Amino acid sequence: MKLQQVLSYVRKAVDDYGMIEAGDRIAVGISGGKDSLTLLHALHGLKRFYPKKFELSAVTVDLGFQNLRLDRISELCRELEVEYTIVKTDIAQIIFQERKEENPCSLCAKMRKGALNQAIKVKGCNKVAYAHHRDDVVETMLMSLIYEGRFHTFAPVTYLDRMDLTVIRPLMYMKEADVIGFVNRYQVPVVKSPCPADGHTKREYVKNLLRQLNLENPGVKDRMFTAVQDGNMKGWAK
Repeated sequence: MKLQQVLSYVRKAVDDYGMIEAGDRIAVGISGGKDSLTLLHALHGLKRFYPKKFELSAVTVDLGFQNLRLDRISELCRELEVEYTIVKTDIAQIIFQERKEENPCSLCAKMRKGALNQAIKVKGCNKVAYAHHRDDVVETMLMSLIYEGRFHTFAPVTYLDRMDLTVIRPLMYMKEADVIGFVNRYQVPVVKSPCPADGHTKREYVKNLLRQLNLENPGVKDRMFTAVQDGNMKGWAK
């Protein structure tokens, strides 16, 4: 997928849900994976021509795994002229060594987001961009149905009142396949997650389940996304 197509998807999401206002200072949460790096490229491209001018920076929360290499991401941010901050934490040690969590993902996500949001506030940003794409929307909805018994997923825009911080999700119209196509086309320097739980989570199970459902019922993921948009959930009215 070409950058111009990515920008088209992102511009539509931003406009449909009013994600960006003039004077915003937006930080992109960078994990090093394909999604967050695609979002960085997209917002960097959007910044050049979007009528509502905004500032852009990038933040990575280093969980403390010894084999996480971020030098290529640092180099990318220098090339894009985007300020890049790495937040050092001991989250990996707390989760895997001290607490020895059997199901580490929920607590890790909470601690990681807490560290990310705090760092973003220190930088003076008023918004943080998460790299959730269209497949993430549907997967989260299905996880909520299976494990919580409710029809729910995250909203395109979420205001965190405790932090006085707004979360935006500009990739929400892009399919994961589109993201993969983009990073392959432009050789984006993706960093593999060093987390030992990577690929062994409930989300991975639901991702595989959806893949099988879509093979047997072509278009089912698209219909599920439409159901989310039309489901009268808070934050989904355009």
